[in-house]
Amino acid sequence: MSIHSRRTFLKSTIAGAAALGLAGKVRARGPADEVRYGVIGCGDRGRVYLEGASYVCDPDRRRLDAAAKSAGVGAEHAVTDMRRVFDDPSIHAVVIATPDHWHAPAALLAAAAGKHVYVEKPASHNFRESQLLLKAARDSNLVIQHGTQQRSRPFTIDAINALREGLIGEVLVAKAWNIQRRENIGHAKPTVPPPGVDYGLWVGPAQMVPFQSNRFHYDWHWWYNFGTGDVGNDGAHDIDYARWGLGVDTLPSTITAVGGKYYFDDDQEFPDTATCVFEYPGNAGAKSQQGGAVSVGGHADSTRARHAASSARQLIFEMRLWSGNYPMNCDSGVEFYGTKGKMFLSKRGKLSVIDKNNEPLDYQGADVDAPYDHFAEFISAIRDNRRSNADMVEAHRSVGLIHLANISLRVGRSLDFDPRSEQIASDQEASELLARSYRNDGHWAIPAGV
Repeated sequence: MSIHSRRTFLKSTIAGAAALGLAGKVRARGPADEVRYGVIGCGDRGRVYLEGASYVCDPDRRRLDAAAKSAGVGAEHAVTDMRRVFDDPSIHAVVIATPDHWHAPAALLAAAAGKHVYVEKPASHNFRESQLLLKAARDSNLVIQHGTQQRSRPFTIDAINALREGLIGEVLVAKAWNIQRRENIGHAKPTVPPPGVDYGLWVGPAQMVPFQSNRFHYDWHWWYNFGTGDVGNDGAHDIDYARWGLGVDTLPSTITAVGGKYYFDDDQEFPDTATCVFEYPGNAGAKSQQGGAVSVGGHADSTRARHAASSARQLIFEMRLWSGNYPMNCDSGVEFYGTKGKMFLSKRGKLSVIDKNNEPLDYQGADVDAPYDHFAEFISAIRDNRRSNADMVEAHRSVGLIHLANISLRVGRSLDFDPRSEQIASDQEASELLARSYRNDGHWAIPAGV
């Protein structure tokens, strides 16, 4: 894409995002075809989508009542059981803004009911669920969009396109980070759930454990049973646009992640410190992409085929949850190292480019303040019957890194991974962690085929 065509594309992207962002309840195809959607999960993320929602759903009555008031829906459309939303034929789409352990099970149920799905990041709690969600997207004519908002941001799109055009030569290494000071979640013991909380519904298909205050609202992120740690939480964004800019359209062949709880003395199970390295083998690992098809999960995807990388590539992700000292004076970002220079890009709106001699390059990116609306892009994809900017093909390749890194951290060793078969070689313990254990007594939301 030339500089001129990139600018033209960005102008249309910005205009479309601005128009859609002001549309409220967006309509598909015509005035009589309003896209009606429900919001599943009414916490911090779910509240973003309440304006215009036709349904709200949450097992916590306090949150549900507040969401119903914000959305302006009556009691009949404020429910604790998500199946009520899926069973309503007037609902076209749903937003899944639950804890991670519900993301894929809820999305799969919604897709089975014929609903388009916007699922918050990460799209799945484990690798196997990501495969199932990718298959559901491919087997249907539904839009399934991942909540990685940088995919719809003109500022980021323009920078990635500049990398594609060779601004810094061939990009061989991407180094991403997310550094912040999180709170100690302390030590707690099981208690009874708060009044108004249907805890059985909240746990859903996950393994049943007693209610405990520091593994409930938000703190569930740091428990294997419910979350994906901060690699899958904030790191999901940085890993996604790092992989996007690196230009790899497959999964890695080698995963090495080291880390642990270096700082916090509390109940959380995931590391507070991690360095994760993913190696892509280049031509050696691109055989499945020959003939113009990209192989993911054993399926060919000719519509999104891209030229296979000719050189080996490396993606690095650093996470420290106890520090306020940042690379490039920014808590979150990616450095792209190319054969002719380096680009620093951050979702915080920062961008700098230097050549191979460390001299500034004459490059002006897109307006950092240009409006964009990732959810409106999802609605637009439904209206136009097309794939979204962050569809499940892209989501699977990015969340796969999260799950593989977490497996490497848990078993304490490197993983040899076959991107074509999507299997870990000669490591039974690690292979078993590609999936998860669900409730022993069964549950209606346990995905088929796990």
